[in-house]
Amino acid sequence: MVHYKLVYFNARGLAEISRQLFHLAGVEYEDHRIEDQEFAELKPNLPTGQVPVLYIDNVPFSQSTAIARYLARKFGFAGKNAEEELLADAIVDTFKDFIESFRKFVVGVLTGESEENMKKIREEVMKPAVKTYLTYLNKILEKSESGYLVGNELTWADLVVADNLTTLITAEFLDLKNEKTLGEFYRKILETEKLKEWLEKRPVTRF
Repeated sequence: MVHYKLVYFNARGLAEISRQLFHLAGVEYEDHRIEDQEFAELKPNLPTGQVPVLYIDNVPFSQSTAIARYLARKFGFAGKNAEEELLADAIVDTFKDFIESFRKFVVGVLTGESEENMKKIREEVMKPAVKTYLTYLNKILEKSESGYLVGNELTWADLVVADNLTTLITAEFLDLKNEKTLGEFYRKILETEKLKEWLEKRPVTRF
């Protein structure tokens, strides 16, 4: 039996989608959550000096998106054909482009940036990026007959977007009362039976 060990900080962050995929697939794994001191000790021996890292029978693999894509394909959440896989990948890549602008906000929060600078980041960087990103998602969902972003079944793209919407809601960049289509999508994903089990028991973290 294959042994999986996922190493990351005690946060949703870059490992959360992989955790969700393991739970949805009903596959056992070690969810190893580290603190800064342990990360400093592990860093020299990590493939890229970063986490998350997925150990498969003690062989380490890095890069969060590559790990999540691998698990999605292995467990059946990547799309039913090559075209669905392509769309799922495109959605995730668009999310990654968006999250680069969100990263400035997160860093500001974690480093105690001044209120004035945080306000500037929100108004000049985040709000325009959020508007463009949500417009993109709405266009896809408006064409969907299933309520999912890709095809007729849950894919890892749905997980990536739903988790990001959670972050946007928490950071007060999104009010679903003003987003009917996205609100319906968000509730649909979070009400997925096995995913709901995980969301109710996972550690509560800000990011």
